[in-house]
Amino acid sequence: MALHKGPAKSDERPSSVNPFYGEANPVDGMTEAPPRHRLPDRPLAPSTAYQLVHDELMLDGNSRLNLATFVTTWMEPQADILLGECRDKNMIDKDEYPRTAELERRCVVMLADLWNAPDPAAAVGCSTTGSSEACMLAGMALKRRWAHRNADRYPGARPNLVMGVNVQVCWEKFCNFWEVEARQVPMEGDRFHLDPQAAADLCDENTIGVVGILGSTFDGSYEPIAALCAALDALQERTGLDVPVHVDGASGAMVAPFVDEDLVWDFRLPRVSSINTSGHKYGLVYPGVGWALWRSAAELPEDLVFHVNYLGGDMPTFALNFSRPGAQVVAQYYTFLRLGREGYRAVQRTTREVAQGLAERIGALDDFRLVTRGDELPVFAFTTAPHVTAFDVFDVSRRIRERGWLLPAYTFPANREDLSVLRVVCRNGFSSDLADLFVEDLTRLLPELRRQPHPLTRDKDAATGFHH
Repeated sequence: MALHKGPAKSDERPSSVNPFYGEANPVDGMTEAPPRHRLPDRPLAPSTAYQLVHDELMLDGNSRLNLATFVTTWMEPQADILLGECRDKNMIDKDEYPRTAELERRCVVMLADLWNAPDPAAAVGCSTTGSSEACMLAGMALKRRWAHRNADRYPGARPNLVMGVNVQVCWEKFCNFWEVEARQVPMEGDRFHLDPQAAADLCDENTIGVVGILGSTFDGSYEPIAALCAALDALQERTGLDVPVHVDGASGAMVAPFVDEDLVWDFRLPRVSSINTSGHKYGLVYPGVGWALWRSAAELPEDLVFHVNYLGGDMPTFALNFSRPGAQVVAQYYTFLRLGREGYRAVQRTTREVAQGLAERIGALDDFRLVTRGDELPVFAFTTAPHVTAFDVFDVSRRIRERGWLLPAYTFPANREDLSVLRVVCRNGFSSDLADLFVEDLTRLLPELRRQPHPLTRDKDAATGFHH
């Protein structure tokens, strides 16, 4: 959650109110304009309050044209109705809303089956507010299991977690908040994610686990989960160290099962202890809902589970958040029911085809070079060609925004900080027609960009929408 603070100087200007917003007296509507940074003294008419908020939000970007976000930006009208009907249900009150809790349980079992758990009925899982919370829970379980195995040395010994430098920031937060050393495998050359052997080499008796990413946010590529498990199997044979793997499938865990069915990355690998995904990404649900699953109850220490006597019922919970709406869980079950495996396969296949087709067209432009091609996640990254000196990726991001497109530009992390890219995330709802319009707008900009004397974007942070 972002941290906010008040303005350096209090803004005493009232909000501007159109006279037509007044219920009856336009003049009264103008004189009673509310302040910006303190509670107004008197209530406003609901229509006036609505219009004030509505008008200010017009300055937000159009979510359907946001090529930075992985988050779902379109659902069917029937899903919207269900979301509205369930927005007042508190997901944590399972005793009061037993059918919502039952739909959550069914989603967990469906995901366990989708991810090839040995016994889907025995798998343990829960919904979360998103993958960040799910990753925190998975990390907590890894740390607690390690602490149990090393009770004679902990808390004296410091635990560590091995991951690629490309992990989502939630893993850095986990290590910071829970006092775990983050051991990161750097990028090298054209390898933009974790190397299995390099990860195994970083493991020792204090390693709580290794995180593998099924779909890097930097370029859309899958990390080699099976090869990672094989490297850790070999490590155990040599040293006796038994290091579990958590698969961060925030995006790919809802893509690979449908369009990469031969790819082995999930609970078919005995070393995979837990998996998370974002229902609000390629699970095709509005934010925020995520899922965390463990192979069996043995992977989730019982002492992390709270049994709360809450409003008359026993409620086992494992969560960082408490009260949250049940609407997104209901929407997830609706989407599972609505699409089924064949429906998801059709959606994800179409999304990948759009990504690959768009990548091919951008790669054909002389000004750009593809880094990835959208053939794993429906996501690809590209940069300027070596001969381009008049503009850079930050100029492209800034200028294309004038056409309404939110196209993130950013620099890769350690060892490849020389590489700056643009990234396109294709989602359900980003059609081939929209892709055509994007290419047209990008192509239309190029003559102006080529005439620049040099790259013009000074504030790189302001030019990019990539903060996740």
